[in-house]
Amino acid sequence: MRLTAEFTSEPFHGEGEVPPHAERAVEALREAGLEHDFGPLGTSVDGEANAVLEALRDALTRAFASGATRVTVQVDRLP
Repeated sequence: MRLTAEFTSEPFHGEGEVPPHAERAVEALREAGLEHDFGPLGTSVDGEANAVLEALRDALTRAFASGATRVTVQVDRLP
């Protein structure tokens, strides 16, 4: 089974440098070797279910440890 997930961490600072909580979260995806899209309003990733779910857990842990106050996540099963 394949999943696609999108998450956004807050607080959002607008234009300028990427907040540490966002950068640390996407590092988890890079280290997991997952294809991802790191954008200004969120990060998306897709892949095999186990890999995506494990990477999301790590990404959320890192985001909160780096100052995130909220992380919004949406996960969908790919056809």
